[in-house]
Amino acid sequence: MLDKIFKLFIIYPVFLVNLLLTLIIGIISFTSHWVYGAILFIVQLLVFIYTYISLQKFKNQNDKYIATMSHRLRRVGEEALTEMPIGVLLYNDDLEIEWANPFINLCFVEESIINKSLFYISEELVPLVKKDNNKDIILVNDRKYKVIIKHEEKLIYFFDVTEFIELEEKHENEKVVFSTIYLDNYDELTQGINDQIRANINSIVSSIISRWANEHGVLSKRISSDRYFAVLNNKILKELQKTNFNILDEVREQTAKQGIPLTLSIGVGVGDLSLLEINNLAQSSLDLALGRGGDQVSIKSNNGKVKFYGGKTNPVEKRTRVRARVISHALKDLIVESEQVIIMGHKTPDMDCYGASLGIMKIAQMNDRPAFIVTDPNSSDQAVKRLLNEIRHDYLDLWDNFVTPEQALEIATRRTLLVIVDTHKPSLTIEEKLINRLENIVVIDHHRRGEEFVNDAILVYMEPYASSTSELVTELLEYQPKRAKMNIIESTALLAGIIVDTKSFTLRTGSRTFDAASYLRTLGADTILVQKFLKEEKDKYIIKASLIKNSYEIINGIAIAKGEEDEFYEQIVLAQAADTLLGMNGITASFVIAKRNNNTVAISARSLGDINVQLIMENLNGGGHLTNAATLIQSESIKEVENLLIDEINKYIEGGNSL
Repeated sequence: MLDKIFKLFIIYPVFLVNLLLTLIIGIISFTSHWVYGAILFIVQLLVFIYTYISLQKFKNQNDKYIATMSHRLRRVGEEALTEMPIGVLLYNDDLEIEWANPFINLCFVEESIINKSLFYISEELVPLVKKDNNKDIILVNDRKYKVIIKHEEKLIYFFDVTEFIELEEKHENEKVVFSTIYLDNYDELTQGINDQIRANINSIVSSIISRWANEHGVLSKRISSDRYFAVLNNKILKELQKTNFNILDEVREQTAKQGIPLTLSIGVGVGDLSLLEINNLAQSSLDLALGRGGDQVSIKSNNGKVKFYGGKTNPVEKRTRVRARVISHALKDLIVESEQVIIMGHKTPDMDCYGASLGIMKIAQMNDRPAFIVTDPNSSDQAVKRLLNEIRHDYLDLWDNFVTPEQALEIATRRTLLVIVDTHKPSLTIEEKLINRLENIVVIDHHRRGEEFVNDAILVYMEPYASSTSELVTELLEYQPKRAKMNIIESTALLAGIIVDTKSFTLRTGSRTFDAASYLRTLGADTILVQKFLKEEKDKYIIKASLIKNSYEIINGIAIAKGEEDEFYEQIVLAQAADTLLGMNGITASFVIAKRNNNTVAISARSLGDINVQLIMENLNGGGHLTNAATLIQSESIKEVENLLIDEINKYIEGGNSL
C-alpha cells in the first residue's frame, strides 16, 4: 500500500515533469538555435539524474523506516501479549485452555494452565461462555477481573479491576445518609403523667438512642421532644440492616417495663442527590413508615426502591376523635363543591369494601349530592353477592346507584369527586382509568401504606390502627348533617364489613371498633341479616377442609397449604382456610396458595403478630396488614409460586425485607 502511494505521489509526478521539460527542449531546438537546445538538454539530463538518485535514496530510507516500524509494531504486540497486565487465553470446544499468556499464568501457583478446564480459572467463567455473555466481572484467587469474551475466536481477555472496584465500593460506602427518628406515640402516652415519670422515660429513650448511635458511629441529635436527626453513611446503614434495626425492639421493650410502651419510626434517605434532596427523601420515608402504622424503619433511595424493617406490632389506636371530625367536615366541603360523587373500591371487593362504599354514598346523600358505586362484574364473594341481591330485590332506589366501570367512565365529569375506599393502590382499583381522568380524588383506607399510592389526592384518610374501612366511614357519618336517615341495609352492610375484617371482633379490634358497631346498631343494623350474608356453603367448607388437609409446617410454626394444580378457588375460600389453619395448635403464621384462574395464583396469609405477613406479601407485589395480607401472582404453576413464597419467608427470617 505504501509502495503504491510512493509511486503515485512521488515517482509518477517527477517523470511527468521531466517529460514536459523534454518536450519544451525539443520545441526550442526546432524553433531556435540548436546550441541553446543542446545546453538545455544537458541541464535537463543532469536534473533528471540528480532527481532519480534522490528518489532512490528516499525510497530506500522509506523502505528501511517501514521495515523498522513493522518490527517495532510486532515487538509491541508480542510484549502486549506477554508483558502487559492483561490476561489472554484461547480455549477449545471442550472448554479447555489451549494457550494463555504469562500474565494469566501468574494468577495461579502452577507454571502453566494449558489443557486445564475453564472451571480451573473460575466456576463463574463457564456459565458466561455457555450463555454467550460478552462481558462480566468474576473472582479469581481473591482478585476481581473484568472478562471480555470473543466467542467466535474462542478468546478471553482478563482485566484486573480489583482496585477500581474497591475504590468504587469505598465511594459507595462513604455516601451520606440522613435519617429522622420519631417517637410514634410520645405525646399521647406522656400526656397527663407527672414530670418525674416523663423525665425517666426521656432518659431511658435518650440513653438507648445515644448508646445505639455511638456503637454504630451514627451522629444523632435530638431536635424536639419526639424527634431525632441522625447522619450516617452507607457502610453504617448496611451494618444496621444486618441487625434488622434491633433498636426498635429495645426501645419498645425497655419502655414497656415502665408501663409506657413507646415505639420508634425511622425514615432513611439515601442516594446520589444533594443534601437537601436526601433530607426530603428521609422525611418522605418517615411519612411512609408512619402511614404504615409506625414501629418500623423505611429506607427510600432515589431510584424508587423502598425497604422496610420492623413493623412487628399492631398500630396503637388513637385516643382522640378530632381527626375523624376534621376529615368528616373536609369531606363534606368537597362533596358540596362537587357535581356528583363516584365511589370505587378494589378489585374483587369484599364486604368491607361495599359497606364503606354504601356509607360514603349516604354521606353524599346527606349533603344533597348524587353518588354512584362502581361494581366489579367479576366479584365472586358469596357474601357480597347476597348483599347485592338483597339490594336489587328490596331496595331498588339504592340499586339504581350501582354502575359498571364503563358507565362510571361515561358519567364522569370535570366536577366529579372520586372517593376510593379500602385500597390506596391505583393498580388494585376496579377501574384505574377513573383515577387518570378525574382530578378531585379522596382516599379512605385502613391498610398500611405501600410505595404505590394515588398521586395528588386532595384528601387522604388512612388509619392503619382501624379495624376496617367501614369503621372509619362510620365515624365520618357521625359528624355529617342528618338530612337523610340510614336504612337497615346500609347500616347492616357497614356492620358486616367490620365483622368480616375483625373476624367477629377477635382481631385488630379496639375500643373505637366497638363504638362504631354500637352506633350502627342504634341506626338499625341487623345482626341476623349479617349472619345471613356471611353464611358458609357446605361445598366451600369441604374445599376449605381439603386445603387444610394438604398443609405442612416448614419452620417455627409457619404452615403452608396448597390447592390442586387443576382446580380454581375463590379468594374468600383461601382467606377462610388461612384463618382456620392459624387457629390450629402450634401455628403462628399460615399461607394458603391456590389458583384463581389459568394464569393467576393467589396467596392468602395470616399470622398472630409475631410474623409480619404484610412485608412478605409486599415482596410478592401484594399487601395488607401485619396479621392479614394477600397477593396475586401471574403464574401457571402453584409449585413455582410456592418456591417464591418459601424464598421470601426465608429472607424474612434471615433479615431485611425490601420492596
